[in-house]
Amino acid sequence: MQIKSKLNSIIAKGLESANLNGDTISVVEATRPQFGDYQFNGIMKIAKSLRRNPRELANIVVDSIDKSDIIDRVEVAGAGFINIWISNSWIERSISSIVGDDRVGVSKVDEVKRIVVDYSSPNMAKQMHVGHLRSTIIGDTLVRLFEFLGHRVIRQNHIGDWGTQFGMLIAYLEEIGEDGDSTLQDLEEFYKRAKKRFDEDEKFADRAREYVVKLQQGDERCLTLWKRFIDSSLKHCEIVYEKLGVKLTNSDVRAESFYNSRLKGVVKHLEESGALVESSGAKCLFIDGFDNPMIVQKSDGGFLYATTDLAGVEFRAKELKADRICYVVDARQGDHFKQLFSVAKSSGLAEEGIELEHIAFGTMMDRSGRPFKTRDGGTIKLIELLDEAIEKAKSTIKNRDISSGDLERVAKAIGIGAVKYADLSVNRESNYIFSWDKMLSFEGNTALYIQYAYARIQSILRKYGRDIESKEIKIIDPLERSLALTILKLEDTLLKASEDATPNTITSYLYALVTTFMKFYEQNPILKDSVPDDIRESRLLLAELTANTISTTLDILGIEVVDRI
Repeated sequence: MQIKSKLNSIIAKGLESANLNGDTISVVEATRPQFGDYQFNGIMKIAKSLRRNPRELANIVVDSIDKSDIIDRVEVAGAGFINIWISNSWIERSISSIVGDDRVGVSKVDEVKRIVVDYSSPNMAKQMHVGHLRSTIIGDTLVRLFEFLGHRVIRQNHIGDWGTQFGMLIAYLEEIGEDGDSTLQDLEEFYKRAKKRFDEDEKFADRAREYVVKLQQGDERCLTLWKRFIDSSLKHCEIVYEKLGVKLTNSDVRAESFYNSRLKGVVKHLEESGALVESSGAKCLFIDGFDNPMIVQKSDGGFLYATTDLAGVEFRAKELKADRICYVVDARQGDHFKQLFSVAKSSGLAEEGIELEHIAFGTMMDRSGRPFKTRDGGTIKLIELLDEAIEKAKSTIKNRDISSGDLERVAKAIGIGAVKYADLSVNRESNYIFSWDKMLSFEGNTALYIQYAYARIQSILRKYGRDIESKEIKIIDPLERSLALTILKLEDTLLKASEDATPNTITSYLYALVTTFMKFYEQNPILKDSVPDDIRESRLLLAELTANTISTTLDILGIEVVDRI
């Protein structure tokens, strides 16, 4: 249900009836019960432009508002706020209408967009580490959210598979005479040895650079060895993605090498647009607001990451026909993306109407506030972190009502869910402290708290043991009203999260939903013999709808539910 849209329309008609105009009409959820369910605070802006008393105008609008359907009552508060209470009868009709609905009342969008989401971007020839976690799970959540709302989503996993490091690897492989059929674990160590040679031996480094040129020129031997490195790395990524439950496959990979043939064309386009300036033999772009230029071609004719990114924007805008392009990348790349988007729009590589967004995120920190590392300062492999999450989840639930056969499955759902939810529940641009104790707690805003509520509802339904015959929910007390209204706010929540690309909007909603349900469950008996049949079935329906809402919303976050904890 798009409650805000309905209220905005009613407010707009009220303003029109009062001969007033509001440029942008937007109600917000009230912060306290005494302020109603929703609040409109746009009167102050209108009053200021008309030089009239805002409270006087608010009273005129309140008298003009249609209160025959969704609105029960409105009142003026403070300097001119309009507080709005939703009708109980509307809540009853609306909540009853979504009983049995797989989408829990959420419609698909009317305006379908083609959205490209660039996320994960692991390094090739290395194992994925914790630094890849945030991009991967934030990107996956956005993909799931956009798809659930009905958008056409194109996943793009932009991997670095080109450049000096691969010349280095090939040169070292040729030097020691191996055939390249290494396991990834060997490849990780192989990379370290090759890097050491590159850093310490200038002749080896020159030879590595020569191999880069051979690779770019399509040398058959170099390409064969290069492909083995890439395939080995991608196999490891597949294992991590499967464990994380992430919707990325090899068909979503768009590597740097994919754009290699397009780079000259991008530079030519920029030259023809008059944007390029030559500086010390290099071709550069000077962008307002930035001291340093963006270099797109070096003096020796070589291209840079910026050139590849510009080619990527052009490909996504013109060939994939994207309406919105989201780059889920570390916040520290903010200036790069500001420059990239500015050049793409000003040069015509992307049309003005295309949304280009840097979905920035902060850093995972340890308890001391430093970037998350191993005890000896090394990088933590992502697969090891996920395995540890599952083992810690087993310890957390080992004494609960879970069969030995289900323990592994449930522990994985809880462990992986805990890691994901802890990340997604904070503002994505913020750094956050990684804490096993906090994320695997049954209390507070955690995945386990949400999963436990779902399992508790399943236990209630199992205990009832038969179908719920009624399809009508009755609102009898304030907690039932609050729970029903919270469920009905799901569509507005998802639309807001989609617009702002903020997964924590969804987790905040889930926490509020479950907290409200727990209060409802504690104070409203469901299965007691003293409860009349019609009230029992109404409360069972409300509980079942809550469970469906939890399941649907957790699925958007890429987190599984469990029937028993």
